Amino acid sequence: MSTLAHTMMTTARSADSGLAGPGELDRYPYADAPVGGRVGLPVWDTDPELGRGGRRSAGNRGRGLHGQLVQQLGQMIVSGDLGADRPLVPEEIGQRFEVSRTVVRESLRVLEAKGLVSARPNVGTRVRPVSDWNLLDQDIIEWRAFGPQRDDQRRELSELRWTIEPLAARLAAGHGREEVQQRLSDMVEIMGHAMGQGDALTFARADSEFHSLLIQIAGNRMLEHLSGIVSAALQVSGGPVTGCERPNEASLTHHGRIVDALAGGDGAAAEAAMRQLLMIHPEVERVVPGPR
Repeated sequence: MSTLAHTMMTTARSADSGLAGPGELDRYPYADAPVGGRVGLPVWDTDPELGRGGRRSAGNRGRGLHGQLVQQLGQMIVSGDLGADRPLVPEEIGQRFEVSRTVVRESLRVLEAKGLVSARPNVGTRVRPVSDWNLLDQDIIEWRAFGPQRDDQRRELSELRWTIEPLAARLAAGHGREEVQQRLSDMVEIMGHAMGQGDALTFARADSEFHSLLIQIAGNRMLEHLSGIVSAALQVSGGPVTGCERPNEASLTHHGRIVDALAGGDGAAAEAAMRQLLMIHPEVERVVPGPR
């Protein structure tokens, strides 16, 4: 096993889950809980420019009380508990969650940047309708996936991946530097070792890194901007699934074929292998039909 694989698997098993403790903002038990057993992503021992899309950005929500409050309010808005045009009074929020005005103010700013709320003079802060939300925001993707819109969110993510990833695989053929090709090979190696040990967490992390890196080397900056969406999709468990979400030999084989096609500069083969990967499981056909 490579040093990278060993480091990743060790980190995955020992990482802290980040669960809220008693008395903290824990109305929603999944507020900071790992999705499908996930915990904080590992520190990757590589060039910081490689695989950055596979890491969950801590800056999206912040940490501590501020981060927890963003989580709580965001989930309440997305779930419909706080409906459109509902006024949000900072003083009431501070009292309910026992946090300072500063924490409330900063949390509302984060939610405003995501399009969930708006703040206007003489009107105050109000919840915005779904049509105004930044539905490509990774937090909103996660919140929708665990709320009343869960089925729509998972279907939409599957459809989006089907649109993005085969194209990215075709474009990436021949574009990758040697170290990038090695990085992709490392991810496949890690996935293989993780699958052999029944370590679904490490498999998922390597899988997320693989797909994010593939999009980043496609040479299309607009596609690269969407790499975080693919990471979010891979982190959302349940619902319609793809081959990436169930560790098995077929999934590993198709990942390996993608790497081989990229190394050989064969865009058509890379695209075909990606389509096969995304269509391993029959239930996916109900989400995105295969090409006729």
